[in-house]
Amino acid sequence: MKQRTLILILLTGLTVSGQAKKTQAPVDHKKNITLLLDAWHKAAAEANFKNYFDALTEDAVFIGTDAKEHWDKPAFQAFAKPYFDKGKAWNFTALERHIYLSSDKKMAWFDELLETQMKICRGSGVLVLTNGKWKIKHYVLSMTVPNDNTDQVIEIKAPIEDELITTLKEKKE
Repeated sequence: MKQRTLILILLTGLTVSGQAKKTQAPVDHKKNITLLLDAWHKAAAEANFKNYFDALTEDAVFIGTDAKEHWDKPAFQAFAKPYFDKGKAWNFTALERHIYLSSDKKMAWFDELLETQMKICRGSGVLVLTNGKWKIKHYVLSMTVPNDNTDQVIEIKAPIEDELITTLKEKKE
């Protein structure tokens, strides 16, 4: 009798634990990524340095709107710290976002249109799943330019960027 009771208890436990695994909801990676990105932008708006930079991997890269802005995480932190210390960093709000996942669901990439103090900008990036949490590994911020105004923008950029183009070409040789 004791053996039969023990066997029934064990079988019941196996059945219940098996059912729990079957009914467990799948992880909604896109929702988690959306929450991360929204919280990341909010941390900048609130000048929360710790939360903002905790969302990045240690080897993260941030590329800003200026052609000279290509930062690893420590360099980006050094650039951003004075803004965060003043209590006013930047305020970006997603207007539209597209998220894509690798087949193994360990890497994701996205693009987003953002409302910013520069009007509409585009952000794009790569995220990695690290210890069950999504982190930003690479982010690119770009200003958008209406096609009908490209010539005017080039006229403004040319004196500054012609010099940079020459410097970068010389560096490459």
